[in-house]
Amino acid sequence: MKNWPWLILTPAIIFVLIGLFAPFLMTHDPTVQDYKAILSPASWSHWLGTDYLGRDMYSRIIGGARTSLVAMVFVLLAALVIGVVIGSFAGYVGGRTELVLISIIDIALALPSLIIALALIGVFSGASWSWMSDYWKMIIALTLAWWANYARMSRAVVVAELQQPYIEAARVMGASHMWIFTKHILPHVLGLVVVYASADAGALVLAIATLSFLGLGVAPPTPEWGQMLVDGMSYIEEFPSLVIIPGLALTAVVVSFNLLGEAFALQKVPKAVRGGLLRRKKATRAAEETARAATEAKV
Repeated sequence: MKNWPWLILTPAIIFVLIGLFAPFLMTHDPTVQDYKAILSPASWSHWLGTDYLGRDMYSRIIGGARTSLVAMVFVLLAALVIGVVIGSFAGYVGGRTELVLISIIDIALALPSLIIALALIGVFSGASWSWMSDYWKMIIALTLAWWANYARMSRAVVVAELQQPYIEAARVMGASHMWIFTKHILPHVLGLVVVYASADAGALVLAIATLSFLGLGVAPPTPEWGQMLVDGMSYIEEFPSLVIIPGLALTAVVVSFNLLGEAFALQKVPKAVRGGLLRRKKATRAAEETARAATEAKV
């Protein structure tokens, strides 16, 4: 990634850093309402102004980054673990077990992840789930909707690796199934799914904002970018900054994570040899052949 424009990845890095150090970066409590400062413009006391309830926009943007980061990390880790376990088990065991698990994965992939998350949130809205907050309902719903892609990729990698000669050699030498999987197969599986997860993080941040925008994700007054977009829509003509600021933050983070995943993926693609380097290699090879021919002629 030497030649990759790291400046493009800055929003993703800033997003992670802000999410980690949000409590130290906030200038106000993002949930406190100040009716004397409703819809105030940017000032020294409120760097990005205030919203329709007098809440500090800067602190809410910072708090929204932390909310999205925590949810994203939980969902990605849980979905990755579930997907890798199910997909790897299906690919390694094979037979009817693989057929059943592949059928379940195909069913999970038949619908868009966001549709599945919406359906699951609807199920979790019942009285029997009232003990759980909307935030964790969203995390669980997204996890159950997100694991299938990781399972499919894990299964494909395991099946491909099992065909390699070194796996058969390890079996002949008496290696156990667990040793073969953890030492030879799992590193290849994780290498692929982690690259995919780096790009998937942007889609997940967008899904979190979408659910909150629809009123099915993070509940007020917790700061979240999708919820901030909903709150600002009623004032978009008079105070467009209420929509523009969280919209720009969300766009920058999503695009940056997508480019990050693309950058990691490009490292696995063989790079073309440049013309000048190719000519130098040909010249060096020709000189070596000439010197070899001259030596043989003297002999």
